[in-house]
Amino acid sequence: MARTRRGDAGPKVLDAAARLFFREGIHAVGVDTVAARAGVTKTALYSNFGSKDGLVVAYLRDRDRRWTAEIDRITAGYAAPRDRILAVFDAYEAWQERDGFRGCAFLNATCELPDPDHPAREVVRHHKAALREYLQTQADRLTGGTGGTLGTTLLLLLDGAVTAAAREGGPGPIRHARAVADSLLPVPSGSS
Repeated sequence: MARTRRGDAGPKVLDAAARLFFREGIHAVGVDTVAARAGVTKTALYSNFGSKDGLVVAYLRDRDRRWTAEIDRITAGYAAPRDRILAVFDAYEAWQERDGFRGCAFLNATCELPDPDHPAREVVRHHKAALREYLQTQADRLTGGTGGTLGTTLLLLLDGAVTAAAREGGPGPIRHARAVADSLLPVPSGSS
């Protein structure tokens, strides 16, 4: 195995862990497997992440950062809040159609890490709260501040649809959830 310089191991380990954890599950993949796939020693893995729990937290934080950037990129093309909300559903559908879809990494982590005090669970809560806040902000913009709990409802639709899509293996649930979201969102006056 080629020697990895000290600063090079972290990104390699994180990339390998992301692929393995998402495809095979957090509990099914040990640090030996991650280190081997990354082409680094376990010592290098531990010096970068401290523990498997630290690696799981880093994996979820990186996924949160990437997914948030993707949602921002996709929704930036829309000025109207209604269109931005529906674009989030479209983004989830496009993501679901990619090869290797296994549902939501955050929901999967919640199921695999049932201890509510596990450090990775805070990353999951942050991710879901940020998405709910984004949806709520758009709902409030759409309704003039009277969106109530529409952000929560939309997040529940997304989470349920992604779970069903993972189970069924097709875009039907996400498309259905988008149609439900579309029916829940008021049409701005002057639109037809």
